[in-house]
Amino acid sequence: MNVDLRRLKAERVANGLTQDEMAIRMGWKSRTPYAKRELGLIPIGADELAKAAEILGYDVNSLNIFFTITVPDREQKQSA
Repeated sequence: MNVDLRRLKAERVANGLTQDEMAIRMGWKSRTPYAKRELGLIPIGADELAKAAEILGYDVNSLNIFFTITVPDREQKQSA
């Protein structure tokens, strides 16, 4: 599974939040730490993702919307 950073950004934008506002709510003093995670330059930690999801109005049981399942082609079931 991979964190879907496009979804994270889309949810932030849909909630009317800038990266600056998101960073402040995450507890950072500047937007840089958040921006680097949203851009995929730094991996987002599980606790950070859970906090971001909570800020965006999702509870821990809804975190699956922020993941994509990556299955190699050779392991995917071929449809007949």
